[in-house]
Amino acid sequence: MFTQSDLQPALTLAHCQALDVQDPLRPLRDAFDMPSGVIYLDGNSLGALPKTTAARVAEVVTQEWGQGLIRSWNSANWFTLPQRLGDKIARLIGADAGEVVATDSTSINLYKVLSSALSIAAQDAPLRKQVLSERSNFPTDLYMAQALCQERGFELRLIDADALAGALNDQVAVLMLTHVNYRTGAMHDMAAVTAAAHAAGVLTVWDLAHSAGAVPVALKADDADFAIGCGYKYLNGGPGAPAFVWVHPRHSERFWQPLAGWWGHATPFEFTPDYRPAPGITRYLCGTQPMLSLAALECGLDVFASAQAMGGMAALRAKSLALTDLFIALVEQRCSGHGLGLATPREHTQRGSQVCLTRSEGAYAMVQALIARGVIGDFRAGDGHEQPDILRFGFTPLYLGFEEVWNAVEQLRQVLDTQEWKLPAFTQKQAVT
Repeated sequence: MFTQSDLQPALTLAHCQALDVQDPLRPLRDAFDMPSGVIYLDGNSLGALPKTTAARVAEVVTQEWGQGLIRSWNSANWFTLPQRLGDKIARLIGADAGEVVATDSTSINLYKVLSSALSIAAQDAPLRKQVLSERSNFPTDLYMAQALCQERGFELRLIDADALAGALNDQVAVLMLTHVNYRTGAMHDMAAVTAAAHAAGVLTVWDLAHSAGAVPVALKADDADFAIGCGYKYLNGGPGAPAFVWVHPRHSERFWQPLAGWWGHATPFEFTPDYRPAPGITRYLCGTQPMLSLAALECGLDVFASAQAMGGMAALRAKSLALTDLFIALVEQRCSGHGLGLATPREHTQRGSQVCLTRSEGAYAMVQALIARGVIGDFRAGDGHEQPDILRFGFTPLYLGFEEVWNAVEQLRQVLDTQEWKLPAFTQKQAVT
């Protein structure tokens, strides 16, 4: 594993190349179909394509669907695929087998678990009428919470991250947080936050969209209540890949989830007119599951099985920190004087697997100029308060190397030094930023 001392001399290209030679995870890069001439720093938005995915999806289409037809629900074990993939995800997030299902989208799964949490709160603490979250939480989470609060007679209360400790009072029913902030890369201490919430009588709902597959997560050990997460970012399941949902076993059978579909029925093929929820996490399924998308997600998850023999999440986390440390150091050394700030925490325990640079002017155009040079990151607008616009870069240790970090910063330096970002072609906003 890499340590901070490994990076002390690593501010030359030669040292970065040496780190790649020493990297025990380097063989994992060969599991991905990476385009030539591209440095991909956006795996926190959409993961790269595993080499096995295209053939596996083609097999599902031509053989399991084309030849097996409806028989494949049994012969190819389609019916249990959400649970089988859930077990693979469980190993990455500190859950046990049988506690996770891969299904639906992050937003839909959040609706399910937040609704269940509010039902528990209404029964156990009916005077608590607030859902607490960060103002900088990912918007879809806030939108879902806002809709549910309106529907259920609760209030959505938004705070800044540094006000969290003092906001957990006897009015709060549920604390809803994203473990790693999508805009800044700042990471909560899940164990400490969950303990503080429980001490105040508050349930916790965690969004792991920017955590699963990138940083170690310990849901059971940290005593979390509910969690959902994304399949198309660090899990490399493909655009729009199914998400996942976890519910602590102490809560999983207390209430129906609100989307009571036939796949969550205790005996779906009895086709009874009354709904009886399945035991455990299976009740968090809803309608018929997308086999092509689940097959693609499984290819992404199987890369983590290979990583397990190389040290697993601990090794991936060590490399992630080494990559992000290097990027921060190189930007500060080689791009100084250009008005760049750092939104991402320097402290390892507070950092996810991304680095977010701030700039008061031209951030979007700078990202577009980098993309034109083959360095793919993305842009996030300022939060409307004190934080300026952000150049966001994700560091996926499964396929990113240290020399690529050096080259990415060199391209950024050239964009800044030449003021290439001021060209009109880079200022035109596209639909997806």
